[in-house]
Amino acid sequence: MQDVWVEKYRPRRLSDVIGQRSIVERLSAYAKTRSMPHMLFAGPAGSGKTTCAIALARGLYGEGWRDNLIELNASDERGIDIVRGKIKDFARAASFGVSDFKIIFLDEADSLTSDAQAALRRTMERYTQTCRFILSCNYSSKIIEPIQSRCAVFRFRPLGEPEVKSYLKRIAAGEHIDVTEEGFDAICELAGGDLRKATNIMQVASSLGRKVDQDTVFESTDNIRPSEIQDLLTTALNGNFTAARSKLDDLIARHGLSGEDIVSGIHRAVFDLPVGEDSKVRLVDRVGEVEFRMVSGASERIQLEALLAHFAHEGKKLK
Repeated sequence: MQDVWVEKYRPRRLSDVIGQRSIVERLSAYAKTRSMPHMLFAGPAGSGKTTCAIALARGLYGEGWRDNLIELNASDERGIDIVRGKIKDFARAASFGVSDFKIIFLDEADSLTSDAQAALRRTMERYTQTCRFILSCNYSSKIIEPIQSRCAVFRFRPLGEPEVKSYLKRIAAGEHIDVTEEGFDAICELAGGDLRKATNIMQVASSLGRKVDQDTVFESTDNIRPSEIQDLLTTALNGNFTAARSKLDDLIARHGLSGEDIVSGIHRAVFDLPVGEDSKVRLVDRVGEVEFRMVSGASERIQLEALLAHFAHEGKKLK
């Protein structure tokens, strides 16, 4: 069975972490002094939060890191009972090895209920001598202020394209696969700074053969090529609404994407359209309105056609 590349190539040491240089420097100092505060890792998915937490545990405890680190996902166990039970039991037990404390890594902590966060605050205070907490979340604003004030906050940023490419090239060399430059560009575009997503896309694309190019990436992930979205929008801007609607039908039939996926692709493509800034402002505003309506439960098909109609109307105004 083929290994999952996300885990196979996950950095083991803090010095191997891609990007997040200032965060890595601070965490390395904690590992060197064998002391750390409670911490809050905030940032988008795939930016290295879990990797940094595990690498820090390895730096603190060496080979015994598994005995001194417990990983919990708050989206699965989000109620007050998990705080009063599993977390509290682990927090009050003594650590193993050279350190005086253990680590509880609570992923997706912004999924915890308000009652659970209030109980967690008290647990963090009471068991500081034997346990340190690392809370990971996408949105720090969803963590109550009393918890934030007890943590050192680390804000992770989405990884840049050069950093993602550097990591992917390392994997490609290790797996002996040939990835073209256009293939790397396509993976980076689809991943949007999410290193985990980029790695998974490349593994899926490589399953079709030892050579990965742009066509392979889009074919294996069933994503719409940017050129197809550009063709759709250009047709609408030229005032040919019926032809644009037919192209939309074809895209939905071939790719089976949701309306939100198509709207996201349209949003990215708007900025490359050959129209003025005023037009781009109006178009992006309408894209945002359509996306909001979809999330609120409106018909995806009707909203997509209405969006194309707006593009066609905008195109006629430009003429």
